[in-house]
Amino acid sequence: MPEIFAIADRVAVLRDGRYVGDRPVAQTDHTELVRMMVGRDLADMFVRQPREPGEVVLSVRDLVTEDVHGVSLDLRAGEVVGLGGLIGAGRSELAQALVGAVPVHGGGIEMEGKPLRLRGPGDALRAGIGLAPEERKAQALLLRRTIRDNISLAVLGRLTRWHVVRRAAEREIALRHVEQLSIRTHSIEQEVSTLSGGNQQKVVLARWLARRPKVLILDEPTRGVDVGAKAEIYAIINDLAAQGMALLVISSELPELLGLSDRIVVMRGGRVTGEVTQAQATEERVLALAMAEDPSPTGAAQP
Repeated sequence: MPEIFAIADRVAVLRDGRYVGDRPVAQTDHTELVRMMVGRDLADMFVRQPREPGEVVLSVRDLVTEDVHGVSLDLRAGEVVGLGGLIGAGRSELAQALVGAVPVHGGGIEMEGKPLRLRGPGDALRAGIGLAPEERKAQALLLRRTIRDNISLAVLGRLTRWHVVRRAAEREIALRHVEQLSIRTHSIEQEVSTLSGGNQQKVVLARWLARRPKVLILDEPTRGVDVGAKAEIYAIINDLAAQGMALLVISSELPELLGLSDRIVVMRGGRVTGEVTQAQATEERVLALAMAEDPSPTGAAQP
């Protein structure tokens, strides 16, 4: 978007393959272009359904890894917890620890009140924890495989009988989630590498919807997708929380954190520097915690 205003004289907008209109750049702004692209105002991209968080699903206490130092946090059913901080704060490293991808050297994790020992990602998967990683192309997607293959990946155990995948059931799951998430494709047999960034991200989300984890960690869920796809992904996140899933959303975009989160936990240097509720959260407060010089070793909330 900044490039449009920096170099263009005129901008034309398409939505769902149709021409919406065009404007001289000098006579428009970011808000109007978003409205034309998405079909609604920017403020309406973060529509939140009223909900009360449920019981604690995932509890982390004094977690220590090579890059994380004594982090504590709770995730409740039906709650979106934002995880903020600058690059290198340890957010993605914490996510990797919570799915058993890196060794834990200290502290503990409980799932629904029971101690959880993660010896690898398989333990996290069986416990009901899913991760949509930051680098979807390198870490999440099989780019040369079909949409069907990618969506069914997390539920192959349910679809296999005598070591043979039941293709009809696999196709039914893929078709259902392609329709549910409005993935734009001509066929579930289309190669994932040919999809747009937003539709690739929806395929990753569809995989976890098929699995129905109790906790879903989304690391930079809208990185590299257009503003229309962002609005659709925000709606998916809101719907999942309304259905009772606990979500941890890692994002470097402050408006995204503020618009999506019921609470925001902020990290710096591998430690939690503070926590703010939705009512308390402002860009200035989150940035102040992200740049705090003396990260709290206990992760206590800041006033």
